[in-house]
Amino acid sequence: MANALKLPTIPPFVLPSLVARLGARLPQWPHSVNLALALNAARKLGVLPEDTLQQIEGRSFRVTVLDTGMVADFTYSRGSFRPILMASGQPDLHFTARLSAFLQMVSRQEDPDTLFFNRSLSIEGDTELGLRVKNMLDALDWPRLSWQGLRPTFLKS
Repeated sequence: MANALKLPTIPPFVLPSLVARLGARLPQWPHSVNLALALNAARKLGVLPEDTLQQIEGRSFRVTVLDTGMVADFTYSRGSFRPILMASGQPDLHFTARLSAFLQMVSRQEDPDTLFFNRSLSIEGDTELGLRVKNMLDALDWPRLSWQGLRPTFLKS
């Protein structure tokens, strides 16, 4: 997949296992809050398609970053992403990967299919929901970024 954001190439890497051991001992709720905030910002910028968001209404998600020990649980409900602070039971959809794989996917360096078939990304849960989210990720049209000051070009004053 082409690097649409013109970011430096992110090589596959694995953080030292100490990072995951320490990260797993820390509270996980801040990760859920921050991921929900980031997804809501993307929604407000128009990056996430409204029709797909309507289809995931009321569904729960988990993102696990293996080499950081981070777990983030969230849902999409009443028009916004909301953190789940005390997850009970299995989420409807669970993504698991190393930090480098998530960075490659977000930067559009690799697509979710490639990461999945290379066993760098694990997706568990509702298959139909997984396909909807995968298609949404494939269709993302990130705003063009200006790396001078890390400000999006559409926010120029």
